[in-house]
Amino acid sequence: MVTIHTCGNGLRIVSESIPHFHSVAVGVFVKAGSRDESPEENGITHFIEHMLFKGTETRSAKDIAKEFDRIGGDINAYTSKEYTCYYAKILDHHAEHAVSVLADMFFNSKMDVVEIEKERQVVLEEISMTEDMPDDDVQEQLWRVMYPHHSMGAPILGTGTTLKSFTKDKIQHFMDRHYTPDNTVISVAGKITPELIRLIEKLFGSFRRLETEKNYRFPIFTPGHSFKTKETEQGHLSLGYPGLSITDKDIFNFTVLNNIVGGSMSSRLFQEIREERGLAYSVYSYHSAYSDHGTLAIYGGTLNEQMDALQEVIITELQEIRKHGPTAEEVTDSKEQLKGNVMLGLESTSARMNRNGKNELLLRKHPSYDEILARIEAVSPERVTSLLEVFDGDPAISIIRSKMDEA
Repeated sequence: MVTIHTCGNGLRIVSESIPHFHSVAVGVFVKAGSRDESPEENGITHFIEHMLFKGTETRSAKDIAKEFDRIGGDINAYTSKEYTCYYAKILDHHAEHAVSVLADMFFNSKMDVVEIEKERQVVLEEISMTEDMPDDDVQEQLWRVMYPHHSMGAPILGTGTTLKSFTKDKIQHFMDRHYTPDNTVISVAGKITPELIRLIEKLFGSFRRLETEKNYRFPIFTPGHSFKTKETEQGHLSLGYPGLSITDKDIFNFTVLNNIVGGSMSSRLFQEIREERGLAYSVYSYHSAYSDHGTLAIYGGTLNEQMDALQEVIITELQEIRKHGPTAEEVTDSKEQLKGNVMLGLESTSARMNRNGKNELLLRKHPSYDEILARIEAVSPERVTSLLEVFDGDPAISIIRSKMDEA
């Protein structure tokens, strides 16, 4: 059972006790992602995530790494478009120590000027690495096309230009605005003790930062095209369509739709493009659901001379399912796949911690697993068919062609 405790400063602690497990996963979730950045700040959320690992007043970056290696635990973080998460997974008897280290990083990171300069170079290398991976780059370009005038379309890593402008003062100013108690959730799952919850409240339950008005704008999906050439072995194609938010009543119907289109090995696109025609090794679709909107994206990679054929087959398959709808068998199989994914998540403390933290941060509600399974079971071919109108409009398209094939 998921329990929520609200501290005096407004910070929420979400816990799910699993006594028969021997591990604990704990995450510090902050509702600050790349969508919260101004154009000049693009990438600063991700940069802050890096800097919190670069040492505190009492621990160096090496000390933080060694402490977790010494106890056989993992510590890491990730930045998304809507939130940032700092997390650890450890054996239950090391949980209090892990929470203490996370709190030290959260409150006492030095943001040393020398470390800022070093980490700036690290992130520049990370940006270059992404640009060197065309299957990632083509989808990064797709987001720029879909949301050209909104921060949802900006890269999470930022750019070389914005990265160079980050100073200790700019970092602190952003954290003062967003790293506030009302914006923070601590999620913990596994073999939890009352002492651990009391320690979390002691460490996180009294800090205060000025709550400021958040700059909120609704992202508007925009069809369009992006085209690049690069020295790659093959061409890459990505198409984007509007999706649904995580709060939409049809979110499970849309998830089933995505599975049928390209979200599994038995999907329409995988079977037709890879298995039947051998047009691509990698082809898939995915649905990204956010608090107020969503996006369905399709990706495929193939040789330059087959790029037009790949795009044509994708469009043809979308038109085919739009015209005739999914079969009852496809819907049933997709529902079973979705149920399996939900139930397999029960076997991981990390998955439960992430689910609970995200639910509390973005939804402020925690449906039970029985409720989720009931909603999946309620998915019908008729409702899935009604959502196919998403493919009626023009898509956003991003293409990277290989210079090597053109030479």
